[in-house]
Amino acid sequence: MKSHFVCQECGATALKWLGRCPSCGEYDTMVEEPVVQKASRSPVPRVTPKPLADVPYSRHDRCSIGISELDRVLGGGFVPGSLTLLGGDPGIGKSTLMLQISGAIARTNRSVLYVNGEESAYQVRMRAERLKIDGKGIEVLSTTDLENIIACAQENKPDFMVIDSIQTVYKPQLTSAPGSVAQVRECGGDLMRFAKEHDVMIVIIGHVTKFGAIAGPKTLEHMVDTVLYFEGDKSEQYRVIRAIKNRFGSTNEIGVFEMTETGLQEVANPSSLFMSDSVNSGSAIISVIEGSRPLLVEVQALTSPTFFNYPQRVATGIDYKRLSMLLAVLERRVGVSVYGVDCFVNVVGGIKVYEPTSDLGILLAIASSIHNVPIDRHTVVIGEVGLGGEVRPVYGIQTRLKEAEKLGFTHALVPRKNTPVNGTTITIHAIGDAKEAVHMAVKE
Repeated sequence: MKSHFVCQECGATALKWLGRCPSCGEYDTMVEEPVVQKASRSPVPRVTPKPLADVPYSRHDRCSIGISELDRVLGGGFVPGSLTLLGGDPGIGKSTLMLQISGAIARTNRSVLYVNGEESAYQVRMRAERLKIDGKGIEVLSTTDLENIIACAQENKPDFMVIDSIQTVYKPQLTSAPGSVAQVRECGGDLMRFAKEHDVMIVIIGHVTKFGAIAGPKTLEHMVDTVLYFEGDKSEQYRVIRAIKNRFGSTNEIGVFEMTETGLQEVANPSSLFMSDSVNSGSAIISVIEGSRPLLVEVQALTSPTFFNYPQRVATGIDYKRLSMLLAVLERRVGVSVYGVDCFVNVVGGIKVYEPTSDLGILLAIASSIHNVPIDRHTVVIGEVGLGGEVRPVYGIQTRLKEAEKLGFTHALVPRKNTPVNGTTITIHAIGDAKEAVHMAVKE
C-alpha cells in the first residue's frame, strides 16, 4: 500500500520523511500514513441555485442553553446543524462544561447523545451526580468507532450531540491510529456532513498541544462553524471561554465562569475579579473590550535592580514584544531609565489582554513601580501608545467609561483626541503623550 508523510501540526504532506515540516517549520512532526484510494463516485445530480430571499430563515432557530455567559459567546445559543469545536488544556473542565450544557439542553425537552471515548458510562454518571444532573433525556454512548456513533445517532435522532473527544474517534477504513492527522480530518468531515444533513447540533472536544493550539490538522478549525477556547489555569478557580471563530455571531466574545464543587458557575460581574483591593506601587487599572463586553482589569508591574548583564523581561497575560516596545518608549520618550532593572508584568486573574488600548496602563504601572509611587485606585487608564510617545485615540470610549463609572471610579486618563466625553460623572483628564501621563499619574 502506498504511503506518504503528514505533518501532525499543519497537515502538510511529503513523499519522504522530513525532520522539519516545510510548511509550518516545526521539527519532528512528520508521521507516515497510508494513502487511501477513494472509490469512484456516481454521477452527481445537477443542483440549481435559488434566490437568497427565498431561503427559509427564522430568528428563533437558535437553541438557547439558559447559561447567559455561554449564550452570549455563541451569539444567542447553538444553531441547528452546526458543528462546534471546544479546545482547552487537560483538566481545565471541558467535560464538566459539556455535561452541564447537556443537562441544561435536556431540561428543555430536547434529546442529547453524549459520546464518550475517554471514560466509561459509570464515570460520566459519577460526574453527573457531583454536578447534580439527574440525567433524564441524556443518552451515553461509550465507543470510539465513528460508524457506530453515526449509526446510533441516526437511530436515536438526538437534537444535541457531544463527541468527547475527537482525538479518540477513529474511522475503520483508515489504517492510521486514532488522533492522527488523517483520522481527525476524516472524522471531523463526516461529523460535519451528518450535522448539516440531520440538523443536529454537535460539539466536539479537542485536545491542545504543548504550544496551546488544538491538536490535529488546521483544517479541522476551518471546517467547523464555531471554535471555542477554554482558557485559565486549572490550579485557579476562574475560567474564560473565548470564541475565536463564529459563523453565527461575533468573534472574540468571552464568558467568565468560576469552578466550584458543583461545576462551573457564571460570574455576573467579572470586572470585580480582575482587580485587587490593595494599594501598591506598580499597579494600574485598564479598560479592555472583549467582543461587546467592557472589562476593567488590573495590571501589575514589579521592577528591581538587575544583577545580570541582560535584565529580565517577563510578561504574563500580555504580549512580550509589546512589553519590550513600551519599555523602549519609557526609556527614550519619557526619560525613565529601565535599562538596569528587571521588569515583571502580570495581568490579574489570569486573563490575556490583546488590545493596544492597554498600552498606557502598562507603561504607567512600570513607571509607578520604578518611582515606588502608587497610582490613585479610583483612576482608570485608557490609551494606545505610539513609538513617538504619543497617546492615540481608542474606540468605544463611552462604553469603557460607563463600566468604570458603574464600579465607582471617579477619574479617567483618556487620549486627548477622544475628548470631550459627555454623559459621565467621571473626571476626565485628557492626555497627549506618555510623558504627560507619567507626570500626572505618578506624583512623587
